[in-house]
Amino acid sequence: EEAAWGSGARRGAGDRDEDEEGAVERGPDAAYHGFVLMEDLMDKLKLLNYEEEALRRHNMRPFARHYFALPTNPGEQFFMFCTLAAWLITKAGHPFEQPQEYDDPNAVISNILSELRSF
Repeated sequence: EEAAWGSGARRGAGDRDEDEEGAVERGPDAAYHGFVLMEDLMDKLKLLNYEEEALRRHNMRPFARHYFALPTNPGEQFFMFCTLAAWLITKAGHPFEQPQEYDDPNAVISNILSELRSF
């Protein structure tokens, strides 16, 4: 093991290993990583006052702390993601049209990515 990682290098809980078939082995905390990221996201959105500025403007309810961590309603989650992305882009000073619920998902993502690349 030491030869593969160099002299004295230590592996952390999140480090990955590849087995003989090339499959990636993840640490025991990997199953919870999405939940931790979601909690960080929620903290940052609250600091930006997203409930007042983004959700109420579009008559949307606040979502659960782990809303994006598990795929419960992909269509609704996608629309919420697009709404938040459009609001964040606008908040960053780039005018961006709010996507509608029945817009083509590929076009919406393409527009979001295009705008983000222009930053």
